[in-house]
Formats: sequence, structure tokens, C-alpha cells
Amino acid sequence: MPFIPVRDIEIYYERQGSGPVLHGPVLHGPRLLYINGTGGDLRRRPNVFDSPLAAHFDILSYDQRGLGQSSRPDIPYTMADYADDAAGLLDVIGWESCGVMGVSFGGMVAQELALRHPDRVERLVLACTSSGGAGGSSYPLHTLPPLSPADKARWQIPTADTRQDAAWQAANPAEFQALIDLAVEGGKVGADEPNRAIGARRQLEARAGHDTYDRLAALHIPVFVCGGRYDGIATPANLEALHRQISGSQLEFFEGGHGFLMQDVRAYTAIARFLSV
Repeated sequence: MPFIPVRDIEIYYERQGSGPVLHGPVLHGPRLLYINGTGGDLRRRPNVFDSPLAAHFDILSYDQRGLGQSSRPDIPYTMADYADDAAGLLDVIGWESCGVMGVSFGGMVAQELALRHPDRVERLVLACTSSGGAGGSSYPLHTLPPLSPADKARWQIPTADTRQDAAWQAANPAEFQALIDLAVEGGKVGADEPNRAIGARRQLEARAGHDTYDRLAALHIPVFVCGGRYDGIATPANLEALHRQISGSQLEFFEGGHGFLMQDVRAYTAIARFLSV
């Protein structure tokens, strides 16, 4: 898959439609820019190209600065940088506008993209994310102490899905251990690459400064806000705040936590329906 120069970095991206990998004009499916969350790396599977959306859309996704196979410069990153990277990628690919779906941190970037480049975003899906500011912030990941991969998973699992608390863990030890093992294995992808820790830290620093709340009223595009009922990272209250602040937006909760997209089969169906209008 290709690397492409965008602004001051090299971005790794992938593009697929309703068939095999596509390298030229796409004949089928509305265009969708999919923006991954914290730690996003397209080498980790399953990803959006394995989801039901791949059967309906011409999907463009990429590793954000500091993450995956894209450049990891040791300089301060801002949320404006992330939004402008997304707009710059659209420029290079040749998409004037498209639907945009942002998940978790990607939803924060998507908010900035829609606010800074409103002509580029046709319809917007904000999944398990937050506005920051008066609307509430997602869990402050930058405050976590250094943790081993297994200990990080033990923290993350009940935080991402509040149903998986200590009582659930005691009652389901094998399932809990399987989730830990899965998280640890996924974290090995690219773990030994140069500047990996630097890029991750710079991304979390930018995330800590996210605040779009007072500007969200300026959005005048169709917006679908969605998430899991049991999410302890981007809480239901944060999603409700996004919905209140964006006039005409739709809000829907699904049966799951921060990973609701893989926990409730109705989620992708609702998202595809919204994006296809």
C-alpha cells in the first residue's frame, strides 16, 4: 500500500471499495474518509476494511501522524495539525468532499476537520468520542503511568466497557484473560519501530488539548453521534453533550462499550444507512 507526502509528513494510507484494493478511480460506493483512534495502525486486523462498511463505500483510511506507519516527527502536534493532515490527504487523493467517520480520537480529529474545512465534509459520523471543554473530555490517557502491556489491558478492559468490572472478571476469568492476550498481541504491531513511543506521546499531548465544544454550533451538515451505553472512555454524557451542541444531529446508543462497533451488529447498519442518504 502507498505512502504519500502530505504537508510536513509522509502518510501511509489504504483505499478499498466494494471489491478488491483500488488504485485508481472508483466506480462503486459513496466516498468515505475513515479516521482511526488513539494508537490506530492499519496493520492491526480487523480494521474498517474488514467491516460491513467495505461492502457499501469507497473507503479511504490512513495512519495519523505519530501512529502506525506514518511519520513520527518529534515536534509538538496539535488537533489543527491532525485536521489539516486529513484535508491535505483529501487534496492529494483528489477528493473535493466526502462522508467522514471518526472513531474515538478520530472523532475528535473529524470534529476539527469539519470545523476547519467545512466544505470537505458532506456527512459526519462521530463515534465514541467527545468534544472536550464544557461538553466533557474522553478519559485523560496522557495521565496514565507507564504500564506493562498486560497491566494496560487490565486497566483498559473494564474502562472501555464498564460491564466488565471486577465482579465480571471474577466470574469470567478465561474470557478476561483472552481479552488481555488479544490486547497484548495487538500491541506488538510495530512496537519496536523507531520513534514509536515519541509519536504515541505526541499524539496523546495533542489529544489532551482537544476542545471543540463552543465551536460545534457552527456545524451545518448532517451529523450522526453514536456510541456504547457502557463506555467509560467516551461516556454517554459526552455523546449527549455533542448531540445537544450540534443542531439537527442524530444520537443513538448501542449495546456495548468503547468497542460498540464490534459488539452490536446494529451499529454498522445504522451508520451505513446514515451515510448513504
